[in-house]
Amino acid sequence: MLLPYFLQGERPASLGGKAYEILRMKAGDAAVCLILFAYKVHPKYQLILAANRDEFYNRPTSPAHYWDDHPNILAGRDLLKMGTWLGVTTTGRFAALTNYRNPKEESDGKRSRGELVADFLKGIKSPRVYISEAADARESYPGYNLLAGDTNELYYYSNIEDKIRKLEPGIYGVSNHLLNTEWPKVKRGKAGLANILSESDDHLTARLFTLLYNTDPASDDLLPSTGVSLEWERLLSPIYIRSDSYGYGTRSSTVLLMTDEVIWFRERVYPREETKDRQFTINIRNRE
Repeated sequence: MLLPYFLQGERPASLGGKAYEILRMKAGDAAVCLILFAYKVHPKYQLILAANRDEFYNRPTSPAHYWDDHPNILAGRDLLKMGTWLGVTTTGRFAALTNYRNPKEESDGKRSRGELVADFLKGIKSPRVYISEAADARESYPGYNLLAGDTNELYYYSNIEDKIRKLEPGIYGVSNHLLNTEWPKVKRGKAGLANILSESDDHLTARLFTLLYNTDPASDDLLPSTGVSLEWERLLSPIYIRSDSYGYGTRSSTVLLMTDEVIWFRERVYPREETKDRQFTINIRNRE
């Protein structure tokens, strides 16, 4: 596992032991850390998704682009493991992943979770078949939450819960625990998404990005207890995270709108100096 410079060698005195372990775990894979989505509840879009990816600022990453080695895939890319956290294809496949936060989990010798998204996007297996095969190999990966779907169906699976779920219409949220776990950022995000959908579609994408930029921390009495220090529970509690002192935070936000025929994909990257947006429109080709 390649670690950022301040996690190589001995633990820095300023970083608590438990926080150090969770950051070491997070350094291992590409993943989003919050996914909010509405599935088959909107009259036009069968999938509306807003997601934030939290990561070390110095981890090498490519923004969303069509991959040279798989031109039908549109996704960002983790340049350490060559996987991805969220992506779509020109044939209407979609997948996204979050890590499950457990600082005591041993990840050495296990496979990269980012390959779960990449392999689904590369392949032609149905979401159900792919998720079932992922479940069979659940012990090969550290803890994760995986969404995989197409224009017909959407599945969720966590190798911690070990239960395959075909998702029904509804509003969902997942961070670094299980689907719809009522962490403050998940509750706030789902409520915000529901409120946006209750209004007109005017400036829908802009309002979703505003939701993803919410920096309000949770109060201490609402914080989850995940095995890291109180300082780090506070730091990780907002929807949008920024910590210059530890070189860690929200690296990008993605808004995805999908119908049976078209995918609108917009990514907002947060470099230190300025915000950069990338926008793509996919007319879905004939399915496999």
